[in-house]
Amino acid sequence: MDTEGVWYYKGVEMTRRDIVNYFYQNLKQDQTGRYLIELENERCYLDVEDTPFVVKAVLRSVSKSNEEEAIYLLLSDDTLERLDPHTLWIGNDNVLYCTIKNHRLNARFLRAGYYQLASGIEYDAQKDAYFISLNGHRYYISGKCSVS
Repeated sequence: MDTEGVWYYKGVEMTRRDIVNYFYQNLKQDQTGRYLIELENERCYLDVEDTPFVVKAVLRSVSKSNEEEAIYLLLSDDTLERLDPHTLWIGNDNVLYCTIKNHRLNARFLRAGYYQLASGIEYDAQKDAYFISLNGHRYYISGKCSVS
């Protein structure tokens, strides 16, 4: 799996979304941090260049009932997930990441998703830090962390 979230089998891109999404549904991480697909009695380890999931798009939404704003992420498995802004961080080469799937896995923002989110990122000169404002709170984006 490359950094853009494209899956390959023997060097050929896997284009069947139903199969790729089935693999995503059975994707796990072992105790050493390696990714694998586990199906009944079969296990297949994956070569993942960065993170198994990528953020393809970012959508902002405001609830009609309580006016609460939320940020949703369209992930590479075609699911939509609410962003926990506490989990944002900048990695090597200024790549933006977050934690998804109940804080179990990391996701890398693709360029489109990054720019959609970046339009709402502000700079705090006093703290020399970037943050996102959401529902009256500032969520600071932490510095470099290693991806596993």
